[in-house]
Amino acid sequence: MASRQQGDSWTSETICSICLDFFTDPVMLECGHNFCRYCIFRCWENKDINLCPECRERILEKNLKVNRALANLAEKARLVKQNQKEIKTKRDCAEHREGLKLFCETDKKLICFICRDSREHKSHNFLPIKEAVEIYKSQLKSCTDNLKMMKSEVLERELQQKGKIYEIREQANRLQTLIMSEFTKMHQILTEKEQRLLRELREEERRIREQMEKNLLGIQDNLKYIQDSLTLLQKQMEEEDELEFLKEEVCRKGRVGEERQILSVVDLTLPTIKFDRLLQYTTWRKMIDSINPAPASVTLDPNTANPWLVLSEDRTSVRLGGIRRQLPDTPTRFDQYACVLGAEGFTSGKHYWEVRVGNKTEWRLGVAQESINRKRGFNLRSDSGCWLVWLKPRKGYVAGTSPSETSLTSAAKPRKIGVYLDYEGGQVSFYNADNMSHLYTFTHTFTERVFPIYFPGLNIDCKNAAPLIICGASDH
Repeated sequence: MASRQQGDSWTSETICSICLDFFTDPVMLECGHNFCRYCIFRCWENKDINLCPECRERILEKNLKVNRALANLAEKARLVKQNQKEIKTKRDCAEHREGLKLFCETDKKLICFICRDSREHKSHNFLPIKEAVEIYKSQLKSCTDNLKMMKSEVLERELQQKGKIYEIREQANRLQTLIMSEFTKMHQILTEKEQRLLRELREEERRIREQMEKNLLGIQDNLKYIQDSLTLLQKQMEEEDELEFLKEEVCRKGRVGEERQILSVVDLTLPTIKFDRLLQYTTWRKMIDSINPAPASVTLDPNTANPWLVLSEDRTSVRLGGIRRQLPDTPTRFDQYACVLGAEGFTSGKHYWEVRVGNKTEWRLGVAQESINRKRGFNLRSDSGCWLVWLKPRKGYVAGTSPSETSLTSAAKPRKIGVYLDYEGGQVSFYNADNMSHLYTFTHTFTERVFPIYFPGLNIDCKNAAPLIICGASDH
């Protein structure tokens, strides 16, 4: 209230006492009083003596002074009054020009008391403005708190996403380094092979060329001897003296070694079969010994094979038999599932092997941990320590993921399946080994020995009798 009174006090000093409005172009009289220029001249109009309207002091018109400071102050006062009027207008009901005192909860709007009693707001709920402000401030606080929590969560996710982006970048850098390193090794192998073959080619060329050049010298020596003999015979033929001719003939007959053996052309060729026959293929076959991991020759463990399974003598293939064999019930043997483990387990390193599935209509294969239960049925999914892909009749190719299996797509029907195990890297990957297209990758932190595992599948339709065949190194 005191502030309001102070505001009214200073604005009153900017009011002209003649027009009772804010000063316009104010002038100061000699007596010190101020008036609008228009007002004072109108007041003095038709007067013989100019007197101050307030103190009645006689004033000379030429002594009027423009009061610019008062003019600026009056302009500010005019703006203040205009703002107060606008504020009052905003606080008044536009329809009834009454103060807005209530908040209609039904229509969510400010109203006056007349609005409350009108037909438009009949049966509506009303709140005093102060109470409504408290309620909605409380709601806004709740919204603010929720937004702060959401902001915190979003910031956390932003941080996590940035971390994932960084991980992807680092992973890409590691893979780039790995790719460059692996291809550098292959380039080195090929370069060494190339240089070795080129050295062998040069040696072979030198050896054969030396023989041919030695024979060429002999041929040239024969040619010189023959040419010299021809020259002598020509000279003898041209001899006109009969006695001299006969003497020369006797001498010619007596010459030793005039008959020489004419050397044949030495026809030697480079062993091109060594250098150009299937050069790429033979080089590739030799590169297998340098590949890491090289395709492994995995064998089967008969002590784990289900009694319904039949293993080949070399333990590289397995099929479903027609009868259940009488085998010892050892702790390692599978009883419920018709499957068999590989003979070798892995606790480290990178390993790759291929399995020929051919035209089979059903099969399963992959990797299983050593502790998997072998005496009863178990979940053939990753959460049970079994990482498999399989071909399901009428369903196609799937991966045994948890909690439900994942359908796989393949542009071509695989005849061979490649299995890649990176123990420390924590992954099992499957490929169509015909074209090395990727099928699926499981990720897991391995903590125990893992084994290759094979399910040749049922033969209900009599079309699945073919075995699963583990490809040896000679099959690649």
